[in-house]
Amino acid sequence: MSIPTNIVEGTGQKSGVELGRFLSIAIKSASELEYHLLLADDIRVISRNDCESLTAQTIEVRKMLYSLRNRVVTERRLTNMNVPTS
Repeated sequence: MSIPTNIVEGTGQKSGVELGRFLSIAIKSASELEYHLLLADDIRVISRNDCESLTAQTIEVRKMLYSLRNRVVTERRLTNMNVPTS
């Protein structure tokens, strides 16, 4: 739940910097979820197949979040380069 919640909260912010910060938090939440899946597998709450499938999906979501965060940060840098200084 915390991954999408952080994304939504970040999109409601006034700046790309804040969005990037919330995307970073979502990335950390994805890492936390990956740990929880491994733990659930270790204590046999979920099957090995489910763990592998869900972990792969979590890793894919984390990669997408990294890409989105990098794009937000890059676009902000490009925008700042075009701002004239007086």
